[in-house]
Amino acid sequence: MARVCQISGKKTRVGNNVSHANNKTKRKFFPNLKVKTFYLPEEDRYITLKIATSTLRTINKNGISAVLKEARAKGTTVGI
Repeated sequence: MARVCQISGKKTRVGNNVSHANNKTKRKFFPNLKVKTFYLPEEDRYITLKIATSTLRTINKNGISAVLKEARAKGTTVGI
């Protein structure tokens, strides 16, 4: 599986390492992804998602049902 958040769609970004001598070499910034299991009471089942920790904070604040509903409306869900 790719390093992509399944709800927010966050993925690897590209940037530069910059040395003291101002030499630039390419590098990658990876999202902070965790694999979590959530219970959906509406569907009476568990789902396992690979999500960014920032998305986990949003789920804790708003609830998994509301976050999934909003993500499906925006079309940012990946592989759900």
